[in-house]
Amino acid sequence: MTEYKNTIRTPVSYTGIGLHTGEISTITFKPARKDEGIVFIRIDLPDKPEIPADIDHVVDISRGTTIGVKDATVATIEHVLAAIKGLSIDNIRIEIDGPEAPVADGSAIVFLNLLKKAGLVQQDAERVYFEFDEPISYSAPEENVDIVIVPSNELKVTFMIDYKHPYLGTQYTWLPDIKHFEKDFAAARTFCFINEVLELKEKGLIKGGSLDNALVIADPDMTEEELQHIQEVFGYHEKVTISPEGILNNHPLRYYNEFVRHKVVDLIGDIALLGVPIKGHILAARSGHKTNVELVKKLRQMQLTQELKKQYQKDNSKDVIFDANAIMRIIPHRYPFLLVDKIIDFKPNESIVGIKNVTINEPFFQGHFPGHPIMPGVLIIEGMAQTGGIILLNQMDDPTKYVAYFASIDNVKFRKPVMPGDTLRYEMRVISLKPNLSKMRGEAFVGHEKVAEGDFLAILQKK
Repeated sequence: MTEYKNTIRTPVSYTGIGLHTGEISTITFKPARKDEGIVFIRIDLPDKPEIPADIDHVVDISRGTTIGVKDATVATIEHVLAAIKGLSIDNIRIEIDGPEAPVADGSAIVFLNLLKKAGLVQQDAERVYFEFDEPISYSAPEENVDIVIVPSNELKVTFMIDYKHPYLGTQYTWLPDIKHFEKDFAAARTFCFINEVLELKEKGLIKGGSLDNALVIADPDMTEEELQHIQEVFGYHEKVTISPEGILNNHPLRYYNEFVRHKVVDLIGDIALLGVPIKGHILAARSGHKTNVELVKKLRQMQLTQELKKQYQKDNSKDVIFDANAIMRIIPHRYPFLLVDKIIDFKPNESIVGIKNVTINEPFFQGHFPGHPIMPGVLIIEGMAQTGGIILLNQMDDPTKYVAYFASIDNVKFRKPVMPGDTLRYEMRVISLKPNLSKMRGEAFVGHEKVAEGDFLAILQKK
């Protein structure tokens, strides 16, 4: 069944304090065009710069998710994005007159209810999903984080947290589909430990933070003197107390496992940065904003690769990104000077791996050398350059209109002869990528042995 994109019907606004800056700002949600996506607009700055809510515009994840374009930024957007995606809104413009989104009550429910009040409008554009053919995984061992995404016909989330704290411990939750987000997850509030809060307060941070817009978890066996100190830090007139669940100021939990449910809120907000909704079952253990964003970066590379395969690769092959026919749709080289047979790995703007099967039928073996065929080193370098050229050309909307010229090749070394029957593997890694001047590092292998390497400097020119 065909699904269509949504936007909101009428503008709606909310005014509140920013968690970190302590500044009051007004956020206004407005309808958007069918192809606009989610865009923030800093209306308080000259020229009202627009900042797409996109992984490519994430500039900071130290204290929430911050996006930016040049000097214009918007911080702590994850709960806003979670509310938008929780209602399956695809296109929306978000005007804000400050550097940080309001924290509200520390959850997504305020924004979600506001967007429901605005109403949803179906648009004349089909919704496209990012889907998975096979499981993918992401791990951050230093942070004890593991994430696996397995194929599914809709978005599902299984999440686990595991804290060595008597008031928290291990918690699990399960989002069977996005329709359950509003009722079972949107109201879950952000949480932190009191020692973290006091440290940030002493550094002059979380200026808008309070015991009312976050679940602040007490330390076990806190003394009356410590509670008095907290009261003074926050400027409260009334005594600070601890609930049976260990929450300062006796805020009752909205869900029995509210802490892990809020982690799902953050995850939904962060994966919105992919720009397209996901069909997949996300199984996450102990993930936070940093690892969520790294996961989305990985998904973005997969997304770009999938789009390129659809554009150039006519015959679907699991182990091949581009075959020879697809390669010839991107670069201008032809037999006998096409020296790449297939591309087996491609991370747009980052790296690429090409394969060349070296056979005795190669025309250059007739003279290099009779009776002792060896592939000319200059042709190995040329094969590496052709492989790297695919990355360079895919910067452009229409690669067929451009040619990649290599301006210099430095630090070239040849370590082992390449002979008929060998399979050459070209590995090219981007150092800097610009149309006017790009730098790449290249290495060529036969099996596990390096046969050649070099540094490449290239430019793109229109045909």
